[in-house]
Amino acid sequence: MSELVRRIAFTIGALLIFRLGSHIPVVAMWMPTKVALPASAFPRMSIFSLGLMPYLTAAVVVRLLSMMSARLGSLERSGEAGRRVIAGYTLMLTLLLATFQAYAVAVGLQSVPGIVDSSDSLFRLSATTSMVGGVFFLVWLCDQITWHGIGNGLALVLSVTILAPLPQKVAVILTVVRRGMVSTDLALFHMVFWIAVVALVVFVEGARRKVRVDFAARKVGQRILPARSAVLPIKLNSAGVLIPIMAAPLFWSLPLSLAAQNFGGRAPWLIALQNQVAFGKPAHLIIGSIVVFVLALVYASYVLDPERAADSLGKLRGAMPGVEPGEPTADYLDRLLSPITLVGALYLVAVSLISEVFAARGDMLASYEISGGSALVVVCTILDIQKQVRDVSLTNLGGEHR
Repeated sequence: MSELVRRIAFTIGALLIFRLGSHIPVVAMWMPTKVALPASAFPRMSIFSLGLMPYLTAAVVVRLLSMMSARLGSLERSGEAGRRVIAGYTLMLTLLLATFQAYAVAVGLQSVPGIVDSSDSLFRLSATTSMVGGVFFLVWLCDQITWHGIGNGLALVLSVTILAPLPQKVAVILTVVRRGMVSTDLALFHMVFWIAVVALVVFVEGARRKVRVDFAARKVGQRILPARSAVLPIKLNSAGVLIPIMAAPLFWSLPLSLAAQNFGGRAPWLIALQNQVAFGKPAHLIIGSIVVFVLALVYASYVLDPERAADSLGKLRGAMPGVEPGEPTADYLDRLLSPITLVGALYLVAVSLISEVFAARGDMLASYEISGGSALVVVCTILDIQKQVRDVSLTNLGGEHR
C-alpha cells in the first residue's frame, strides 16, 4: 500500500470514528418519550456535543495572550520545547472551559422533566465527565489525523461538522422554493453568489507576493553553502481564519455574559443591549466589522513582523536586491506588507459578514446556508488537502525513481 493511500485510509477511518461518536449519547440520557414535545425538539446530546469549541476558544485566548505577553511570545518562537509549553497551557484552559460548559449543559438537561433518569449530582458528574472526555478525545483524534493522515486534523473535523448538515439544508431550500415561499430567481442568485465566493477564496488564499532574496555563501559546520537566490512568498491573507473570525465574537459575548452574571440576565437595560447587538442588527455588523478588521491587521503584523524577518535574513546572510541589510530591510518589508495586510483584512471582513448581511436584509435563505467564515474554513481545508496530496505523491514518486 502506498503512503498516500495509507494516509487517506487513516483519515477516512478517523473521520468515521468522529461521526460515530456524534451519535453516542451522554451518560443517563433518556429519549424524550415522557415529554409533551416531539423528539425532534430536543438536540441529540452526544459525548461530542461540545465539539472542538472549548479547545478552539482556549487556543485563540492563548494566541492572543502570546501576542501581548513577551514571555509567551518568546516561548512560541523558541522551538519545539516552547511550543509544547504553549500546548500545555492551551489544554489546561481547554479543561476549564469544557468543564464549565459541560456542567452548564448537564444542569440544563436536568431542568427538563423526562430527559434524564436522575436528578441528583451523579448525573451532573457523569454527563460532565463524558462531554469533557469527548472534547479531549476529539483533540487527540485531530492530532492523529495531522500526523498520520492527510490534511490538518482540526480543520478536517471542523469541515466535517460544517458539511454534515449541508444536504439537509439543501433539501429544505429546495422545498421552500418548490412551495413558492422563495422565488427561483433568488435561489439561483444565492447559488451563483456562493460559487463566486468560493472562487474568490480560492484565488485569495493562493495569492502570493514573491520577493526575491539573495543569500551569500556561508559555512555551516564543515559544509560551505554556495551563494543562491530564493523567493520569499507573502500570502495576501496572512492572518488566517482562527484569530480574526473565531476570536471576534468573544469581544461582545464575554462582556455580555459577565454583565448577566453580575446584574442578572433579566435586567431591562441588558436585554435591550443584547437585542441591539444581536446577529443581523446594525450594531452587530459594525462592531463585528471593526473587530475582525483590527484583529486581522494585528495578527498579520505579528505573523509577518518586519523587524524579526529582517533579523532572520541578516543571520542567514540574506538580502533583497537593492536593499541594505538590517533596519533598511525592515523598513522595506514594512512598506511592502502594509497594503497587503490591509487588503487581506478587508477580504476577511467581507467574507465573514456575508451571511449576516443577508440576514439583515431579511433574506429567508440566509438561515439555511453556511456562514462565510465556515465556507472559508472548508475551502482552505480542501486546498490544504490538495497540497498535501501533491507533496506526498511527489515524495513517493521520487522514492520510486531512486
